[in-house]
Amino acid sequence: MYRSYYGFNAKPFQLKPDPHFFFGSTGHKRAMAYLEYGLSQGEGFIVITGEVGAGKTTLMRNLFRKLESEKIVAAQIVNTNLDSDDTLKMVAAAFGLPVPHGNAGKASLLIGLEQFFRQCDQQGKRALLVVDEAQNLSSRTIEELRMLSNFQTDDKPLLQTFLLGQPEFRKTMLSSEMQQLRQRVTATYHLGPMDLVETRAYIEHRLKTAGWNGDPSFDDDAFAEIHIYTDGIPRRINALCDRLLLMGYLEQLHNFGSSAVTDVIRDIQHEFDMSVATGDIPFEDETAADGDRAEYLLRLEEMAGRVANLEDSVVSLMILVKRILSLADVSKRLR
Repeated sequence: MYRSYYGFNAKPFQLKPDPHFFFGSTGHKRAMAYLEYGLSQGEGFIVITGEVGAGKTTLMRNLFRKLESEKIVAAQIVNTNLDSDDTLKMVAAAFGLPVPHGNAGKASLLIGLEQFFRQCDQQGKRALLVVDEAQNLSSRTIEELRMLSNFQTDDKPLLQTFLLGQPEFRKTMLSSEMQQLRQRVTATYHLGPMDLVETRAYIEHRLKTAGWNGDPSFDDDAFAEIHIYTDGIPRRINALCDRLLLMGYLEQLHNFGSSAVTDVIRDIQHEFDMSVATGDIPFEDETAADGDRAEYLLRLEEMAGRVANLEDSVVSLMILVKRILSLADVSKRLR
């Protein structure tokens, strides 16, 4: 609703990861450097961890945009709540391979993957597998992924793997069961939150990317309030700022101070508390409550996205109606 009001050419704060809006904070630049270093090595595992909404997926999509498609065949899987055999099927499907059915078992699946990787090598290409939400992987599944790295020629591996996960995946990596995997990890990096300066730069970057011309303006204390509430996590910032701009549109605001941000936070908190009271979002402790608040922000963002799509449809319809009426008026004058 606020896009046309503020003159944006795109929605500046959306939930969906979009490399077009990629912001190179200190942490994201370092993480990207690790990924690019890993690619240059062409072997082993690269592990990137970070909080929910820290920007891991956006980081990967920005990397994919830079990849030389003629040299690297990349595939990504995001559904990791599967057993080891189903995960292998997901890997095959991600690379565009037929998934065996019926009596064809795991051996057939592995043979197909190895043949595909060897074909890539013969064509002068490398296969890259990106596994998102790695914290959900079981030890057995991780071992299956490690075994895929055994496919190699005389002098190099045929597959390289990037593992992206939430902070708890770091504990998994340190367990005794992961010793063999750790030996094949080329680099690992934890993507932390942004500080206040970077939070401000991040917000302004997304606004400018969407065509911001200075309207609305933000006071220094508004940026400080946003940083405190979101802990410098990009996705949380997106969700909060989206609600802030929506409120600005509804109340015809062209400047945001800390009081406006506080009002939006209070509304979100009230809606969250109502959801908890009705049982829509259960939680048992304060830690869970914090996680659910973040999840609730995401739900609100998704709803706002659907409303934005509806708005675009209505605007397009209004433009069409205006054109029809204009043509009718011209036709009437010509008569």
